[in-house]
Amino acid sequence: QVQLVESGGGLVQAGGSLRLSCAASGRTFSSYGMGWFRQAPGKEREFVAGVNRSGGSTYYSDSVKGRFTISRDNAENTVYLQMNSLKPEDTAVYYCAASSITYAVHPYEYLYWGQGTQVTVSS
Repeated sequence: QVQLVESGGGLVQAGGSLRLSCAASGRTFSSYGMGWFRQAPGKEREFVAGVNRSGGSTYYSDSVKGRFTISRDNAENTVYLQMNSLKPEDTAVYYCAASSITYAVHPYEYLYWGQGTQVTVSS
């Protein structure tokens, strides 16, 4: 199994940046594609970004493309989400998740989840 712990959330002004980290346990981290999701109050959980097992391929939702960057360091069992040009509509709890499916964009396609980290963007 994989345990995931997110960190790096907080309060930031619109236009600012945050870098989220997701630390994974175990030696099997590189066997999984990784994704970031977010969930705002009253909204469904939404795909944000994904990266394949090796880190060589990334993909994003249209709402964050060009502003967010996902990456991973398999030697450190960590995946990152660099968030730039943040907007108030980016406010949500951000979740890290692990999947065995290539280009997974739906929550049900992910096997393991972290507990989330709050990102709040003020206007």
